[in-house]
Amino acid sequence: MNLLLLHCRPGFEKECAQEIQAMAAQCGDYGYCKTESGCAYVMYHSPQGKADRIMEKTAFRELVFARQWSAASQLLEVSAEDRITPIMEMIHSLPFAAQWVLESSDTNEGKSLSRLLKSLQKPLSKLIEKRGLLRKRSPWRLHVSFLTGTQVIVGLSRIDNSSPWVMGIPRLKVPREAPSRATLKLEEAWHTFIPEQQWGDRIAGGMRAVDLGAAPGGWTWQLVNRGMFVTAVDNGPMAESLMQSGLVTHERVDGFVYEPKRSVRWMVCDIADKPRRTASMIAKWMTERWCTECVFNLKLPMQNRYQELQQCRQLIESECEERGVGHELHFKQLYHDREEVTGHIRRLD
Repeated sequence: MNLLLLHCRPGFEKECAQEIQAMAAQCGDYGYCKTESGCAYVMYHSPQGKADRIMEKTAFRELVFARQWSAASQLLEVSAEDRITPIMEMIHSLPFAAQWVLESSDTNEGKSLSRLLKSLQKPLSKLIEKRGLLRKRSPWRLHVSFLTGTQVIVGLSRIDNSSPWVMGIPRLKVPREAPSRATLKLEEAWHTFIPEQQWGDRIAGGMRAVDLGAAPGGWTWQLVNRGMFVTAVDNGPMAESLMQSGLVTHERVDGFVYEPKRSVRWMVCDIADKPRRTASMIAKWMTERWCTECVFNLKLPMQNRYQELQQCRQLIESECEERGVGHELHFKQLYHDREEVTGHIRRLD
């Protein structure tokens, strides 16, 4: 397979390309990327035809800027008169156990294809079923991705090494009781970083949490909704409904200077500041063992965003290693993020 197709946030194609090229180089594959600013996808070309091998050797969770990926052999050109026949010819040669609905890019142009994709979904699914193409023991999932109305990539992703959501976009709704849409960032972060079967142990009622930069309470609402006792740290006002819950204590201080009186299970932080300042604070919370787990956002600069993220990662890693703090650290640009990425760190000692 010669191609890797990676979906990403519009405007972050450059960072997605830098990242997959670095990952591919670690696998001994020195290819190149083709993309356009704002198109919301990157195509990585493997000169050795080992796109599927890159996918097998690279953990998808280590990719920050890619929402979803699939490996394919070529870009397929189809006609407006007959799209199904050439797509089915490609599908016949692929081993897969599951199939997606058809995909497009997360742009206005991609969304304009939604009617077309809906019209093709049922006939393609019926043909796949009729011809017995699903292979129960295959580790691969089928992707049919429309870049335009006549350009298609028919590819595969490993079911256990890709996003569980179509195009990597979770379908979450803003709870009516939540004080802001920002609440979905923390909910998506939990879905992304914590296996759902572990939620009962790691995101449980009765735990204590700190929310830095809490006002008006979007992230605090998620913690309270799970039954946690929350210290909300912010000079701004909190939603009255949260204060009436009996689970929230409001500390009107700067999140960067706040220090907890005792260790808590969770710290969450959505403060708009320089990313390295935030990274330094996260490292302090970990090395002082003030919390066990943390979800935080890094607001990336307009330039050198990929490099800035690597420096923040290195800052946290080096501080933890120097202080002997066992941990696991991951980053992801979530669907509900904007000019930022979300990090999750967990103490293992």
